[in-house]
Amino acid sequence: MSTTFTIDTATSRANPTPAPMKRVTVPAVRARKGGEPLVMLTAYTVRMAQLLDPHCDMLLVGDSLGQVVYGLPSTVPVTLEMMAAHGAAVVRGSYHALVIIDMPFGSYEESPEQAFRSAAYLLKETGAAAVKLEGGEAMAPTIDFLSKRGIPVMAHIGLTPQAINMLGGYGARGRSDAEQAKLLGDARAVDAAGAFAMVVEGVVEPIAIAITQAVSCPTIGIGASAQCDGQVLVAEDMLGMFDRVPRFVKRYHEVANEISDAAARYAADVRARAFPTQDQTYQPK
Repeated sequence: MSTTFTIDTATSRANPTPAPMKRVTVPAVRARKGGEPLVMLTAYTVRMAQLLDPHCDMLLVGDSLGQVVYGLPSTVPVTLEMMAAHGAAVVRGSYHALVIIDMPFGSYEESPEQAFRSAAYLLKETGAAAVKLEGGEAMAPTIDFLSKRGIPVMAHIGLTPQAINMLGGYGARGRSDAEQAKLLGDARAVDAAGAFAMVVEGVVEPIAIAITQAVSCPTIGIGASAQCDGQVLVAEDMLGMFDRVPRFVKRYHEVANEISDAAARYAADVRARAFPTQDQTYQPK
């Protein structure tokens, strides 16, 4: 699927305005190890992709859409079909950023072959360039299997939300010696397996730094360290769309307040019959 086409954007507000631009590639991301920090945000819709794309190296169609878009209690119920629909929308709305799609829970853990079928489906349905999957050393054979068959994989270690039932909560990882050793082992394993980058989530800072120094691929921190090779946040968290956000989120705006205010002013105008006015209605010629 390609977005390099010309559209009469006057016909639909949802269609992206074509722009001559070359997308960031997987090799370009990998080459940024130790260089200028990589910028990644989540996106789930065409319009959000359009707004974020010029500022980001990567857009992640995260399975966090289960909570952000659908109001689900966790990412566990998210399906391949949900990821495919939102992934295609983000690809249509972007021209610059590398688009990566989360593989949802249950779509890759059974075997490398299952993971390949799921990943191939997502890439075919969306036009995205890469997938992301959670897990450390246990998933290294799957990452190797996919990478050798032409599917770029971003790994995800540390706090892995799909394993919330096993972890028992969203607390930081790496506080004990055993946990620190496991995290370093996980990072080295997925790096050696061919991951082109890895998300390091909810890991105590000294271990996040040690992981970044120990692997050859870029690390993308979230609740980790500014010394990682890049950072990612859920865009809606960063924009202040929700009352509660994780402690590692910096709120750069309070969009929710502005939306609520606009809705209140609209409601007041409707009730006062102050909207629509002649400017918003069609009059006889």
